[in-house]
Amino acid sequence: MIYLVRHASAGDRYRWDGDDVDRPLDDRGQQQAADLAEALGGQPITQVLSSRAVRCQQTVSQLANQLGLTVGVEPDLFEGAHAAATTLVKNLARNPEPGHVVLCSHGDVIPEILRDLTMDGVKLTGGRGCAKASLWALELDQNQIAGAHYSPTAADLIF
Repeated sequence: MIYLVRHASAGDRYRWDGDDVDRPLDDRGQQQAADLAEALGGQPITQVLSSRAVRCQQTVSQLANQLGLTVGVEPDLFEGAHAAATTLVKNLARNPEPGHVVLCSHGDVIPEILRDLTMDGVKLTGGRGCAKASLWALELDQNQIAGAHYSPTAADLIF
């Protein structure tokens, strides 16, 4: 299983004075990150990768800590890198090692990954969206992505 997670709430980018890459989660986002850790904490996750944006790293850091993992920063998950992100997802699906992977990215990247996957014939279920702190569970079959299910919040995730 590969989980595509959109970063949690980080306030309004237009009210943030610093570099947008440094914008942290707000209080709501911190709770969303805790909910994600609770929802996925029992899964056999072996790797957690994130965009370099602080808000993405913070979204998955509690989960990674809970699992005894570190958050790997992956340049291909940053804003605007959808083609590289699609390649990353497909390469992770081909990995013969067992375990689940969590990828945290942005609202422009995840829909493009899904568009690319649907062009390859992957069926989407659970609605459509990419809300903050939402996730897509990509099901794997014989090292290929067989389907994708949308959950608007971690609490809505069905195993």
